[in-house]
Amino acid sequence: MKKMLVMAMMMVMTISANAMNYNAAKNEALFLSDKMAYELNLTAAQYEAVYEINLDYLMSLNGHGDVFGIWWDRRNADLRFVLNSWQFDKYMSLAHFYRPVAWHAGGWTFAVYSHYDRGRFFNAHPKVFVTYRGGNNHRDPRFYAGRHMPKPAVHHPAPPVHRHAPAPAPHHGKPAVAHNDRHGSDRHMAMNTSRGNGGHFGRR
Repeated sequence: MKKMLVMAMMMVMTISANAMNYNAAKNEALFLSDKMAYELNLTAAQYEAVYEINLDYLMSLNGHGDVFGIWWDRRNADLRFVLNSWQFDKYMSLAHFYRPVAWHAGGWTFAVYSHYDRGRFFNAHPKVFVTYRGGNNHRDPRFYAGRHMPKPAVHHPAPPVHRHAPAPAPHHGKPAVAHNDRHGSDRHMAMNTSRGNGGHFGRR
């Protein structure tokens, strides 16, 4: 009995060590979603939903086996409802969005940092950044199918990506981006919430 309790405690410790905490997950979800908004020409409503979906995915990761497991499949299914056809096709063609996370050397690594500098943002925070704490991916599989989601009608070409850098260091639990100190980026890249069904909503 004692041996079984020790083994159970070891399993819990392993999961806790591998899981991403809420603060780390929300900061990584914000950085990833901001870049997806930039490259996929998301509307404001899409940006909100994409942030929720990315946060749900990151908070569901407990180890390397989850990276391309059921929560990755659920992320893709939810994004298919949120994005239009050309956005989703482009999303799948960009590995730093489609396969954003890897487990390496005992920690999480994020492919998006090979394309963008840490701390660089193009848009203001989505409104749900403060209020949403995850869980939509545990609801109805068609949760996002019924949400009103304005989508851009025009396929804009991808903006050039000028960042080329070595793979980032593994993430061991500390937020990668200090979002409380953005050096005035909100003043220069504020969201235009009245932009309607198309176009970028942050200054590029």
